[in-house]
Amino acid sequence: MALFRLPSSVPAALEPRGNGLLLRAPQMSDFPQWAQLRERSRAYLTPWEPIWPSDDLTRSGFRRRLKRYAEDIATDRAYPFIIFRESDGAIIGGITLANVRRGIVQAGTIGYWTGEPYAHRGYMTSALRVLLPSLFGELNLHRIEAACIPSNLASVRVLEKVGFTREGLARRYLCINGVWQDHVLFGMLHEDFHD
Repeated sequence: MALFRLPSSVPAALEPRGNGLLLRAPQMSDFPQWAQLRERSRAYLTPWEPIWPSDDLTRSGFRRRLKRYAEDIATDRAYPFIIFRESDGAIIGGITLANVRRGIVQAGTIGYWTGEPYAHRGYMTSALRVLLPSLFGELNLHRIEAACIPSNLASVRVLEKVGFTREGLARRYLCINGVWQDHVLFGMLHEDFHD
C-alpha cells in the first residue's frame, strides 16, 4: 500500500492567479519587459542574488534560459514563474520552485525576486499566497523550503507572513554577489498551509 501519492506525470502548465496577479512560465515575448525591469532593478537586486552572467539581459541569454526552464519543467526538476499584475500586464518579479525532489521527500525550494519599482508593496506576499496552493495541490509537495540572507529583512517578513517557519541557520550556504553568505532556513509543510 502506498503511503503517499506520487504524480503520475508532469502536471499541465500551471498558471495560478488571484489577488490581482497572474503567475506563469516565462515566454520569449516577455523578454523586453523582463530585461527592462531586471536592468532597472540591478543595483537593488545585486546584494541578494548570485552574480549575473555577462549575457543575462540579452535576447540570446533569455532564449537559453527558456530552454533550460523547459527541460526543468519537462523533467519535474523546477518550475519558474513570472509574476504579472493583471490590471496592466506589468511584470513585477518572479518565483522559481527549484530542486524538486520526489520519492519519500516530495519537496522543493523556492526563490523569488521583485523589481525595485514594486518592492515593499505586498506583491511578493500576495504572489506566494497565490502560488502555494498549486505547489501543495497540483505538484503534490509535502514540504517547501526557502532561504534568505539574515539581513534581508523584507524577505524574512514575506516568508513569515505567508506561514513559513524559521528552522535554522546554514553557514556560508549560497554564493551571493560573489560571497559565500549565511542564510536563514525556512520550511512549510503541507499540513502547515492554510488557504
